[in-house]
Amino acid sequence: MSPPIEFLNACMNQPAPAPRKSWSWRSQAFRSVIYQIIAIGAVIGVIAILTHNTLLNMAERGIQSGFDFLTDPAGFDIGETPIPYESTQSYIKAFFVGLVNTLRVAVLGIILTTIWGTLLGVGRFSRNALVRALCTVYVEFFRNVPVLIQLLLWYFLLTHLLPDSWAPWKVGPFFLSKGGLTFPEPAWAMGHATAALGLIAGVIASRLYLRRAQQHFEASGQSRSTFWMPLLIVLGFGILGWLLGGAPLEFNAPHKGEFAVEGGGSVTPEFLAVTLGLTIYTSAFVAEVVRAGIQSGHHGQAEAAAALGLNKAQDMRLIMLPHALRVIIPPVTNQYLNLTKNSSLAVAVGYPDIVSVTNTALNQTGRAVECIAIVMLVYLTTSLSTSALMNWYNKRSAILER
Repeated sequence: MSPPIEFLNACMNQPAPAPRKSWSWRSQAFRSVIYQIIAIGAVIGVIAILTHNTLLNMAERGIQSGFDFLTDPAGFDIGETPIPYESTQSYIKAFFVGLVNTLRVAVLGIILTTIWGTLLGVGRFSRNALVRALCTVYVEFFRNVPVLIQLLLWYFLLTHLLPDSWAPWKVGPFFLSKGGLTFPEPAWAMGHATAALGLIAGVIASRLYLRRAQQHFEASGQSRSTFWMPLLIVLGFGILGWLLGGAPLEFNAPHKGEFAVEGGGSVTPEFLAVTLGLTIYTSAFVAEVVRAGIQSGHHGQAEAAAALGLNKAQDMRLIMLPHALRVIIPPVTNQYLNLTKNSSLAVAVGYPDIVSVTNTALNQTGRAVECIAIVMLVYLTTSLSTSALMNWYNKRSAILER
């Protein structure tokens, strides 16, 4: 006799039984966990053995170890100090100055590389044959010359072909000589701090405006300004903060002295050589990444843009580049990391970055393992931070499918 319909329906509505966890060696999941524990234990064991042997050998040879030297006076000067530093201060302060110098080159280089590399990549699609040829020659030349050679080349040009410090070239308020680039800098007052706060508030307000503009476009189909209006909002808040702070207008302008340019702010030829070399070298790779990203777009996008009446510049700015971002961002992140790590070559031209400061500290203290560990930690931290920021931006710019 067949079971009643009610019994069959009740059986069908029952949830599937939960998988039972088996702690037997026959379970593949259990074996994979054991293998991972063994692998992690083996790695930790090897690291512990190497560390123990290293410390033992150093003790037998009378080599001191530990990071206690960081609080001792450094006893050496640093050629370029964007923050106050004296030789009587600790090694920690010296390492921090080297870190700031490295970040100056890396951050400025990334910004300039992004702008210049994007322009070169877009220039490869120009209708002007001369522009296309110049961009192609630039990319093929600079990406195939080692970056160290380029750093040495720029350092030679800046220190040998420019005039002496007592007879600099003057371009407007700027002075350029073998001593570096000198420029006017504001005499800092409360108004500059309030202007900075105003700019931050302007950025927040512009983000809110862009969100409202996107909602308005989705609701009505009418577009609002997404460039000029946010720019005016940021500048307006910055000017308002500057006015509230007293509107300071005083500048510390440089002037030609008897032996050198005096006053104003300045950057050394070493800093200029490193920044120019890394920017010009890395931008050639970024240009190729941008070109590949644009070419990955479907040809129908350009046809659709032409059908809508968009010109070539609007097509590139509004359609091609936004769609190419999801292809461009991952390889561009690698180029940002390469630029940051290549900044360690600055020691070749005498720029006091973290590697240069570490070499001096190593020679004075003999703490080779500790100094190298500090450098590794610095570059590991900066690289992971850059990767995390670019991964976040990559998720924000990804196309969301319905």
